[in-house]
Amino acid sequence: MEPISSLSRPYLYIPVEGPAGTETVEIAFTVPGAEPAEPNWHLAEWINATGKGATARILIGPGGTVTLTDGTYMAWVRITGAVERPVLPSGLVPIT
Repeated sequence: MEPISSLSRPYLYIPVEGPAGTETVEIAFTVPGAEPAEPNWHLAEWINATGKGATARILIGPGGTVTLTDGTYMAWVRITGAVERPVLPSGLVPIT
């Protein structure tokens, strides 16, 4: 992923295989190597749902859902369905 300026406010998109796009979706950011704790989770939303999955998105940056300072973060997606609640590591997000 290309670095994102800490001064900008873009949507961060994370494609996920499997969900219908109707489940509750949350995104967390941690330092690499750490798992998210409950306070790390932020409500996200689904877009582009297809038969194969959907894309989770969250607005990051000043005035967004979550503000990230300079550094590299591990992004996580948590999907809450009727029975299952998978937590998926989703890659590194560099903020400059």
